[in-house]
Order: sequence, then structure tokens, then C-alpha cells
Amino acid sequence: MNWDAIRDGYPSLKGRTYLNTATYGQLSLRTQAAVAGHFERRNERACKDFLDWFQDMDELRALIAQLVHCQPDDVAFTMNAASALSLFLGGINWQPGDRIVTLTNEFPNQFYYANWLGSRGVELLELPEITTLPERTKAIAISSVSYMNGARPDLANICRLAREAGALTFIDGTQSLGALRFSIADVQPDFYAVDGYKWLLCPNGATFFCVSPQLRRTLDPNVIGWRSDKGWRSVTDLNHGVPRFPEAAERYEGGMVNFPSLYGMAESIRTFLELGPERIETRVLDLAAQTAALLRESGATIQNENTNIVAAHWPGRDASQIARQLGEMDIIVAARHGNLRVSPHFYNNEADLAALTEGLHLCGVS
Repeated sequence: MNWDAIRDGYPSLKGRTYLNTATYGQLSLRTQAAVAGHFERRNERACKDFLDWFQDMDELRALIAQLVHCQPDDVAFTMNAASALSLFLGGINWQPGDRIVTLTNEFPNQFYYANWLGSRGVELLELPEITTLPERTKAIAISSVSYMNGARPDLANICRLAREAGALTFIDGTQSLGALRFSIADVQPDFYAVDGYKWLLCPNGATFFCVSPQLRRTLDPNVIGWRSDKGWRSVTDLNHGVPRFPEAAERYEGGMVNFPSLYGMAESIRTFLELGPERIETRVLDLAAQTAALLRESGATIQNENTNIVAAHWPGRDASQIARQLGEMDIIVAARHGNLRVSPHFYNNEADLAALTEGLHLCGVS
């Protein structure tokens, strides 16, 4: 695999050292061309073919299903992961005393809505790891990889525990899909959401979620509009009565979707499937391991191994200050809760890591 040639397709990488995909992924020329192509098509055809755009979105559902090993009917689109989580938590029949379980150091999404449900008597429990479930656990909401320290929970085991307890599971895959492989068929979450602007290298507003057929039987839509009725494609004779919801996950979309960003997502996912998710994962984990080694040599403690997000901590050093100093050298990383966060993707290379080593030396970290 000629990774350097692939890197050339990401113009924002030229002239800088970008090691911050956990904050934002960079867009390829192919993805940008797909977005621009949608607008060109609008100009050429004056949107008279707009129903065909939805057929293109069905093709995108099939690409996503191939990537995460589910059925196309399981896939729906929204604007961000928070919207997906709100659909999940907002659709549960909560009773006083019910509990939501999440992990310590989770992304704020997993805290905010759950804590807001406290007004209904619902309790949020933050656990360092999930090996058993407390009584009255009704839902689990976690990330596939911790944004703060790169921890990778045992997702398959957690979902198994949930099934045995009669609880529902929500997994936010935003911080891993595109870097690490994921199989819905193997893990079996009830709800899986991915905002594509990070590791999937998509434009903002390109988010998909997958809802299991079992959950779709009980989870009502939180957006109801003209596309909520299963006959919505018959635009010359739309139903004016009670909506007849389709069985597929598109029942949660309600109206128009973010076509420009989703056309970009389709091209990004085609790229991932062409390169091969296994090859990409091997490449990412290899670069991350090299990153962890050089940070360890500089005196840092690495929070978690075998992950796409490398979190390093130096006793007595301010990680935010180090990140700012590196940024002034156009070496772009991040700091999160006392850790320097370095997140290479397949488009990075050993020259980027050498630049990081030199930058840390200039920051007095060695």
C-alpha cells in the first residue's frame, strides 16, 4: 500500500504536521469533489431529479452496512451524534428509580441528557469499567473509544451483559470508526451512532445511526414529517392522514437529509472500503504504537495501549501548554484533561512523528 501517494489526496496536510484526527478528520480531494458534484448536478438539472438523490442515499446505506456489518434497512441519517443519542434516550419509557450506566471519562454527550433525566427520577451511574450491571439498569450509553485517554471498553461483553439484564445499549462509534473495525453483527448493540467528521473523514453534518430491528418495534420517532409515511416517494399523491411509519430505520429521518455532506460521506466510505478496513486499522495502530513509544521515551506515561488515540501525561507539565507550543510550530495535537492527545490516521507517516519528536524537544520535553 502506497500510503504516501494516498496522503497526497489530502491537501490540508501539506506544509504542516497534523496529528489531531480525534478532533477533526481531514477531507480528501475525492470527498470534496463529491460534495461539489452534488451542487453541480443541482445547477444542471434544477433539482428535477431530487427523488433520485434518495436512491443515492439508499446506496450509501448499503455502503455503511458493508462497513459495519448490518442491514441497509438498519441505517438512518441525522446531523450529529447528539441527535442520535437524544432519539435513543428520549424514546425510553423511564420510571423513577431507573438507571443509566456510562463510563468514567466519557464524552459529555453521555452525561448531559442522562443527568437531565434526573428530574424524572432517573439515575446516571459512572463506572470505571462495566463488568456487571447494577439493579434497575435500563440503558447503557458509552463510546467505542474514550476521547480523553483512548480506552477501549469490551463492547461485545457489555452488550451481552445488557441483553442478559434486559437493558438497552447505545454505542457512539465516532472516535473509532474509520480507524478501527467494528461489526454490529458481532457486538449486537441496540443503537450505534457515528458522526463522520472525525475518523471517517467526512464533512460536518454527515452522521449515520443503526437501530436494531427489535428496538425499532418500540422506539418511536422524535421527528415526524412528510417522509415519516411509508408512501412518501409517491409525491404526486402524498398521504394526508396519520403517518404509516416504514419498518426500516429511515422512519426516524422525517424530512430532507443533508445531501451535500452525505454525498461526501459516500465517497469517503468508498475510499475506506477500497483501501480495506483491516489494512487501515493495522496502519493506524502501528502509527499509534510508534507515537506511544516516542512519547514514552520523552518521559511521558501512556494512558492506554493498542488504541487509535494516544494520551500522554508528564508529571509536573501542563499538557495544554505543550499543545499550544506545538501548535505554534504547526504541529497540531490536542490536550484533554491533563493529557496530551495525539491521534494519527492512515494519512500520517513517520516524518510526522519525527516532527513531533523534534517539536517536543523544542518545548523542553525530552
